Amino acid sequence: MDPRTDPAGLLPLAHARFERALASLELLVNRDSGSYSADGVNRVADLCEERMRAGGWSIERIPHEPDPGAPHLGDLVLGRRHGARPVEAGGRRLLLMAHMDTVFDDGTAAARPFRTEGGRAYGPGVADDKCGVVAGIEAVELLCDDAAFDDFAVITLACTPDEEIGSPFSKAVLARLAGEHDVGIGLEAARVNGSLVTARKGISALEIGIQGKAVHAGVRPQEGINAALEAARKTEALQALNGRWQGVTCNVGVLRAGTRPNVVAERAELQFDLRAVTAAAFEQALEAVREIAATSYVPDTTSSLQILHRHPPMERTDAIGALLAEAQAVARELGFEVGEVASGGAGDANTTAAAGLPTIDGLAPIGGEAHGPREWLDLESVAPRIALLAGLLARVGSGPSPG
Repeated sequence: MDPRTDPAGLLPLAHARFERALASLELLVNRDSGSYSADGVNRVADLCEERMRAGGWSIERIPHEPDPGAPHLGDLVLGRRHGARPVEAGGRRLLLMAHMDTVFDDGTAAARPFRTEGGRAYGPGVADDKCGVVAGIEAVELLCDDAAFDDFAVITLACTPDEEIGSPFSKAVLARLAGEHDVGIGLEAARVNGSLVTARKGISALEIGIQGKAVHAGVRPQEGINAALEAARKTEALQALNGRWQGVTCNVGVLRAGTRPNVVAERAELQFDLRAVTAAAFEQALEAVREIAATSYVPDTTSSLQILHRHPPMERTDAIGALLAEAQAVARELGFEVGEVASGGAGDANTTAAAGLPTIDGLAPIGGEAHGPREWLDLESVAPRIALLAGLLARVGSGPSPG
C-alpha cells in the first residue's frame, strides 16, 4: 500500500490503534499539567518520552532555564523519526506541534479524571491538547511502522510545555525549528465541525501601570492625582480600538486601582488583550496602544506599558492553501470532507507561520469546550483523524518546498 495514492488503506490501521491511543490519552489526561506546574508537565513529558522511545524515536529533551525571578516551566520534548529520502533528493522535513500543558490547577485530574460516555471522552486537557500529542505519535508510527512508509527526510514532533501561557520558553525553539523544516502541522483539536485552521489572529497580552498621587479625598482632594480616573479614560481609549482596523479587537479584562474609598488613588493597573488578523494591522494597533499609554488624560499622571506576551498573526498564504488542498484530498479518500476556518485564538502555529514555515493547524481529533469543566473529545473522530494526519504526512513528505 502506498499511502499517497491509497490513503483509504490507512483507516483500518488507525482503527487497529484506537484502543492503544485511548489508553495513552487516559494516562496523559490523568496527570495534572498546568502550565506553571513544572513537575506536573514533566510527568507528562516523561510519559511522552517513554512512549516515543519504545516506538523507536530519537529523543531530545530541553529543560527550561528561567531568568532570575521568572517561574520554572516544564521541559520541551522533541521526538524524531528519520526517513529514507535525504533533503538533497527532495525529502521534506516535517514539523508537528502539540502541547502538554493545560489551564487547570493541580488536583483537577483527581477531581474529574478521564472518562468516556456517549461517544465522547472527558477530562482536563483531553482536547486541548493531549489528544494532539497522542494523535501525533500514533499517526507517525502508523505511517512509518504499519504502512512501512519512509519517503521523507525527517518528521519531528515538538511537545511543548507552555503554549497556554504564550510559549515564553518554547517560542524561540519553535522559531528555530521553523527554519530547519519545510512544512509545519499544528495538532490542536479540529473545530467542532471538523474544520482545519488556516489562519489565526495575532495576540498580545499587555499591562499599563499608572502612577498618580494619594491624598485625603475629603480634606484636600484638589491636591491629588487620581490614577483610577486615568485608568478609566485609558480603558475608554483602548476599547475604542475595536474595529478601527478590520479584525482588530481590544479587551480590557482587568482594572485595579486605589486602596481605600477615602484616598485618591495613587496607583492603577490595566491588563488587556489585543488581537489582529494581519501583521500590518497588529503593528498599527500596537502603535495606537503605545500612544494611549503615553498620553496623560489626567494631568501629571505617568504610565508605563509592558507587553506580557505576544504571538504574531498566522496569515493564510498560498502555501497554506496548498497544504489545505492536500489534506482535503486525503479526507475525501477517507470518506469525509474537511473545511477551513480562521481562528481568533493564537497558538504555536502562529510562531512557525510567522517565521515563514507553511503551517496548517487543527489536525488532531475533534473536540470542544476547551478550558472548561465539560471539555470533550469525539471518540468517533480519533481513528479517521489519525489516518488523515498520516495521509497528509505521506502526501507532503517529498517534493519541492510548498513555500
